[in-house]
Amino acid sequence: MKKNMLSRRSFAVRSAFGASAVAFPFVSVRNVLGANERLNIAGIGCGGKGATDVAMCGSQNIVALVDIDPIHGARMFQKFPEAKRYQDYRVMFDEMVDKVDAVTISTPDHMHFHPAMRAVQSGKHVFCQKPLTHTVWEARTLTLAARKAGVATQMGNQGISAPKMRRDAEVVKSGALGEIKELHCWTDRPGGRWKQGIGRPAGVHNAPDHIDWDLWIGCAPWRPYHPAYHPFAWRGFWDFGTGAIGDMGCHLLNLATLTLDIRDPEKIVAEGLGQTSETGPAESHIVWDFPKREGRSAFKFHWYDGGRKPSQDLFPGAEFDTNGIIMIGEADTMLTHYSGGGRLKSGRKYADLEVPDMFGECPSWHECHYDDWINACKGGSPALSNFEKAGPVTEVVLLGQVALRAGTEIKWDADRMEVSNNKSANQYVSKAYRKGWEI
Repeated sequence: MKKNMLSRRSFAVRSAFGASAVAFPFVSVRNVLGANERLNIAGIGCGGKGATDVAMCGSQNIVALVDIDPIHGARMFQKFPEAKRYQDYRVMFDEMVDKVDAVTISTPDHMHFHPAMRAVQSGKHVFCQKPLTHTVWEARTLTLAARKAGVATQMGNQGISAPKMRRDAEVVKSGALGEIKELHCWTDRPGGRWKQGIGRPAGVHNAPDHIDWDLWIGCAPWRPYHPAYHPFAWRGFWDFGTGAIGDMGCHLLNLATLTLDIRDPEKIVAEGLGQTSETGPAESHIVWDFPKREGRSAFKFHWYDGGRKPSQDLFPGAEFDTNGIIMIGEADTMLTHYSGGGRLKSGRKYADLEVPDMFGECPSWHECHYDDWINACKGGSPALSNFEKAGPVTEVVLLGQVALRAGTEIKWDADRMEVSNNKSANQYVSKAYRKGWEI
């Protein structure tokens, strides 16, 4: 492992606010707005999912839009013609740091951390797509930095705000399942959405004139442009994405996030099929062991992707569709989806249970997820997936990727933020950044 990677990780863990000395000098220019005032928001990455993120904040002032590909971002450029346009988020911050209250970040995974840290350490509120970061070290560091800055944060796992997911969580919190012993989550991805278990794309291609390929590569190791990467299929490549587990893990852990305070596993073992040095496996099964801690019994978390699914015996008679969650307790078992709508193995109905209203009502889960963040930016309660929750969940998800790449069972020391039984696996906990993008 690179020596600078070890020192960065050690520094972040040793100090409760270690992230303040990383990346950018902390100069907070955060404004405190009233509930009826409108935020000035900049959208970083405004094509694809970014278009949704920006549009859902359209009740506020969209003052800047950033995309390395103006054609990819054209729909939002047209929707918000008064917003200043940029290809480089750093230029946007240089020119508009005192004109922006908050940012949305919807870039490829490898470029979440850099603009998020720049925003947080400039005192800006942040909405960042899932997974929160590209590495475990980045997730911990960004969480600490946001805590120090006191900014309002939210990760883009919208299903956590769905009314049915909130109700599922209330049923679990009411004790209807008893102590939780196992959690099983599965997805059909990568499947036809993108490929994994492949090598680097062949052939020589020139980047189209409208794409700033150097900015797209950003902090990742340099490689020539190829249409296989932009605008979507980058997800399977280690250098840019986090594979099926990164894409869907933060979604499918919504129920666990609300009910188990899921963080800090003690060991992880992963088995994948077709994994290469370039991409994640075509399919995998990963198991995390979580120790007993205050308010939570010991439990196992099983992850399946690429068409793998848990045993039908866990919930006989049910159809396991493309994405699902099974939470097994001592008293009952729940089958649900990342946006909720669960049912119990016992056949008991939610309406017959004494379930307290713990998470409030929300008429529309997409709208509520963004409105919760906007309200938090204006001084309201923390958003449901703020970085204090999203950071540890992202660490859990990405530790599955570390175990896949390590090829062995790994034992995790959360306090020291390192794999204790396989030192070579620590090279996947953090990463070196390309020249000019160092942290």
